[in-house]
Amino acid sequence: MPMLEIRRHSKRDGAEAVHLSQAGIELARWAGTLMGPFEVVAASVAPRTRETAIAMGFAVSVELPTLKNVSEFMVESQRAAHDVGEPFTRLARLVNGRGAVHDYSHATAAQWRHLMAPLGPGDAGLVIGHGGHLECGLIALFPEADHDSWGAMFDYMEGARIHYDSSAGRFHDVEIVRM
Repeated sequence: MPMLEIRRHSKRDGAEAVHLSQAGIELARWAGTLMGPFEVVAASVAPRTRETAIAMGFAVSVELPTLKNVSEFMVESQRAAHDVGEPFTRLARLVNGRGAVHDYSHATAAQWRHLMAPLGPGDAGLVIGHGGHLECGLIALFPEADHDSWGAMFDYMEGARIHYDSSAGRFHDVEIVRM
């Protein structure tokens, strides 16, 4: 069965920085030695995601377009920071509810399923994305999971490995990857 690895982009200098820092390049380079090969590598339109993939040693083959309701998603998802419980569980309440976070999360999951469609048994794909976004997409794929057990939100270069059942058209067996 094909596998998809989702990872948060590498380090940058401050939340407003568009590009990776030197430390981020070195971290991505090191992480890239531990993974691959990939038949498809996808990154968002943000330069830091493409830079992460390249520093890891992988050419980006698919640019994931920014989803139309990203602004509403960002505003609504901030509510999870003030809720009670573990981080993934707080987000799950929004992802499994109604509104922009639900819609955005399920659209992200649909992008990932689309990437997997052409892959065969033993193939792998890589998505480099953003903190908060990746977690929401993962929750959309696994709404009934024990989200408390997933721990903290993804730090730089962290993410998950998920396997895809091509015949059923769904993901299964999530493995959280920490650095």
